[in-house]
Amino acid sequence: MPTIKLILEYDGTCYAGWQRQLNQPTIQEAVETAIEGVTQTKVSVIGAGRTDAGAHALGQVASFRTDRDMTPREWTRAINAHLPETIAVRSAAITPETFHARHSAKGKFYEYRILNRPERPAVDRHCCWHVYKPLNDAAMNQAAMALIGSHDFSSFETQPTENDDPICHVQRLTVFRQGDRLRIEAYADRFLKQMVRSIVGTLVEVGLDKRPPDSFKTILNARDRSAAGKTAPPQGLFLVRVDYEPPCPLP
Repeated sequence: MPTIKLILEYDGTCYAGWQRQLNQPTIQEAVETAIEGVTQTKVSVIGAGRTDAGAHALGQVASFRTDRDMTPREWTRAINAHLPETIAVRSAAITPETFHARHSAKGKFYEYRILNRPERPAVDRHCCWHVYKPLNDAAMNQAAMALIGSHDFSSFETQPTENDDPICHVQRLTVFRQGDRLRIEAYADRFLKQMVRSIVGTLVEVGLDKRPPDSFKTILNARDRSAAGKTAPPQGLFLVRVDYEPPCPLP
């Protein structure tokens, strides 16, 4: 029985995250319902990452097994016909049975978007964090450098969690400014629960001069969530890409 790999894009504003929940709309439930509409059988869909309520994806990967014989293009068109307008299949592929959207992943790329100006947003209100006070992005970048490499990221992991391995290898953590917009890019082999949002929230505290850039080493060594800053809101977070080959350098 082949495994079908989907690359999904979605606006998570109206969903309680990826993972199926009782009496809550979720991305997983919507995708499974759409596939059932195509195959007339119930399937279990596995996501590469359990994105939070309100967070978005440009390149979430999901996989499911089926004996239905269809081409990748047919899968893409058929599932999209059953999905709400807030979720779309960008592409489909037929993979070996051993492929697993989560366990086979070698790296994930997240982007966090901040609007940094006094005036609140209207059009982008569900797709960014509005920080109205000026941010020192140079100081934020300086702080971010301390997180590059393999570290215990317990200080940036939201509890409770079922995870028992807090070690992640971060290859990229960079803050870019384009006018009044900041983009924070994070790439690692894996991420802990709300890790990116916790890092962003703490970086913003650095940008607001609430903590010095060199404090991040102390935060890491504490291995305690209370040592870091607040968790950034979910609407600025995008899962951009999931890699299944050895991680390739970002542009």
